[in-house]
Amino acid sequence: MSTAARWDIFCSVVDHFGDIAVSWRLARQLHAEHGLAVRLFVDDLATFRRLWPGLDETADAQRILGVEVLRWHAGTRFDSVADVVVDAFGSRTPDAYLERMAARTRPPVWLNLEYLSAEDWIEDCHRLASPHPRLPLTRYFFFPGFTARTGGVLEERGLASLRAAFLADAAARTAALENWEATAPDPDAIVVSLFGYGGPAVGAVLQAWAAGDQSVCVLAPEGRVSPDIARFFDLPRVSRGARLRRGSLEVQVLPFRSQDDYDRLLWASDCNFVRGEDSFVRAQWAENPFVWSIYLQDGAAHWPKLHAFLDRYGAGLEPQALWNVREFWRLWNRGEPSPEILGAAWQRFWNLREELQAHNAGWAANLRANRDLATNLVRFAIERL
Repeated sequence: MSTAARWDIFCSVVDHFGDIAVSWRLARQLHAEHGLAVRLFVDDLATFRRLWPGLDETADAQRILGVEVLRWHAGTRFDSVADVVVDAFGSRTPDAYLERMAARTRPPVWLNLEYLSAEDWIEDCHRLASPHPRLPLTRYFFFPGFTARTGGVLEERGLASLRAAFLADAAARTAALENWEATAPDPDAIVVSLFGYGGPAVGAVLQAWAAGDQSVCVLAPEGRVSPDIARFFDLPRVSRGARLRRGSLEVQVLPFRSQDDYDRLLWASDCNFVRGEDSFVRAQWAENPFVWSIYLQDGAAHWPKLHAFLDRYGAGLEPQALWNVREFWRLWNRGEPSPEILGAAWQRFWNLREELQAHNAGWAANLRANRDLATNLVRFAIERL
């Protein structure tokens, strides 16, 4: 166990699953791989339970996989502070907790874990110090990212080996689909996992797939795309267990499962539509072609972030291949409603599947060379204790 033995992570759930998904992965990894005592303070246990069904959303305190999970609300009382304190994604450490931090002879290392970005400016802001305006405390900004001058991204030890073993075992793929309550797709079907924010592009791409010559099986965890699926099939609603067909398209609506199960869904699919931050990173570790639905921001601030990633990710692709990827991602994120336009862009994107598969393997290897986010956080904290 390191000298930074006790960690507290504060997570205020804003982006539905993204904030808690990353915070929970980080907490698990800090405990399991670095031997740290971790407390995770969460203000929305109901959302957390969707990612970890065994969680008791009525409990103020519980221990899961060695991590102490605590309900966080305005009246929470803090009897101690940790050696390292993490504000996840703009979560604000409570004033009462800050006062306890400041009272220590040696204040904790205080980290603000920022959102993931591929923009150049984060390299200059990564690890910068920000003194508290009133208390003798300093907060450090820690930016996840895709280069050696950032904090990296989360990856558990042995994840690549687990994926390789899964792909080599046909029975494991069958078991994973059964766990998701999915039936085996047609042998010649393109298997697509669909997780996103919804919008008109969903119906457009479903129509394009239904009218196409190639069978497509969509595996869609129930959520924000479910109303779009229902509209496409002229239904008032769809829920888990629904199996729907039109033309060359089959859609299966799946129940929500744990993060580990979601990894296997990504591995079992030929193409992964993902959203936000957590599923976005897991799709990159899956190494299959993927499409990112970025979180919309005021003032269209998300577009520079999307294109910054495409510029960095696509640096090793042929110019025409990168243009095809960029085109489909752009249409998907702007909510293109035309099945003809989106379908043609999809076909150009999908024609690259073998090139993208090889490219993604190299991309994952480069990410791995930068070390993972949890390890980089621990090293940074130890340097300052």
